[in-house]
Amino acid sequence: MLSRKTRYGINALVYLTRHRDQGPIAITRIAEAEHIPAKFLEAILLELKNAGILASRKGKGGGYYLLRDPEKVRLSEIMRLFDGPIALLPCVTNKYYERCEECRDEATCGIRQVFQEVRDQTVRLLDQATLQEVLDRETRLQEESGPSKADQA
Repeated sequence: MLSRKTRYGINALVYLTRHRDQGPIAITRIAEAEHIPAKFLEAILLELKNAGILASRKGKGGGYYLLRDPEKVRLSEIMRLFDGPIALLPCVTNKYYERCEECRDEATCGIRQVFQEVRDQTVRLLDQATLQEVLDRETRLQEESGPSKADQA
């Protein structure tokens, strides 16, 4: 399960992607729009800035903005930044490998093989899912669902 930090980070990044033509966006605006506690969001955005995904501008008209192209920011990268390994078992992760204590032989472990396949498919899907892809899906879903309730009011 994704941590709250990862979910908030992805939501904030999608928001910044959606509004990237508006320049830097204040933390308070993102926090209000995405229902994220501002102090928590501040720490999340700082981590994303330190990872080279965001940049910030201080002063009047300041805030955060995407430093990288939304087509190059993958969900797998965001998940690893905040949650560490994507794999469900430590013996099948690429970057955080640890041998399972109860395992007798990794080479013949059927459990390991199943979770390796799950990890491989999950990573493949998350590597393909960029911020731009998420925004494109959102747009398609909105078009498919027709006018929103707010539009009909």
